[in-house]
Amino acid sequence: MPGGRLTHDERSEIAAGLRDGLSYTDIAGRLGRPISTVTREVARNGGPAAYRADAAHRATTSRARRRKQSAAATPATSPTAGDAHGRDPEAVRELEEQFTAMMVGTGLPRMTARVLTCLYVTDGGSLTATELARRLQVSPASVSKAVGELEQQELIRRERDTGRRRDRYVIDADAWFRGWMASARQNTMLADFALRSARVLGPATPAGTRMQDIGHFFEHVGRTMIQAAEQWRQDDAARRSTPTEPPAGPRP
Repeated sequence: MPGGRLTHDERSEIAAGLRDGLSYTDIAGRLGRPISTVTREVARNGGPAAYRADAAHRATTSRARRRKQSAAATPATSPTAGDAHGRDPEAVRELEEQFTAMMVGTGLPRMTARVLTCLYVTDGGSLTATELARRLQVSPASVSKAVGELEQQELIRRERDTGRRRDRYVIDADAWFRGWMASARQNTMLADFALRSARVLGPATPAGTRMQDIGHFFEHVGRTMIQAAEQWRQDDAARRSTPTEPPAGPRP
């Protein structure tokens, strides 16, 4: 039961719990399910405000049907056929869904999260718009909008495909660092705006005091984010420069 697929009745319980303002922990307790199952289910199907049991059940059934059709269309002699590293395709698909649900939970639109996930789980770390559209089975226009949002947040970068008139979208080791720093800069901009607004409204007025508090909060958060990112970069550089000792073998 805890590891099986959610039933329509369980999805109805989730929807009712969300309407009643219950936490994910309370809803999971009622169902006897892991909290991660509930959070992933809600994130995958529109989030707390838009979750509907019927729509979620239809979407899940449709995804399962597409998987079966894809598997039937791709002959394989073993569960890991076609993967150079011998990975289980079903386990990889489940990983992709979980990763996407987590990214949706952070506020990314679902298509944007799917594109980001696709780039992360691709060994090469880069794909063209055509390759992304084919792998995700969506229109090129959907991919174009998603990569635009990811570029704006500096979570991916664009490279010209050598010898071809097309772009490749790349995910690399510094992607999250760049995205984190972009977010820190946005917090700093919010802080500056809020503090300027406080001066306009009058720091002694209720509205001015409110804006001043907001400004000080984002000022602190932005500064702390930048410090944490720089500390991580130093620690990561030190880790990479430290040679890994080979395991000790039997002495002669």
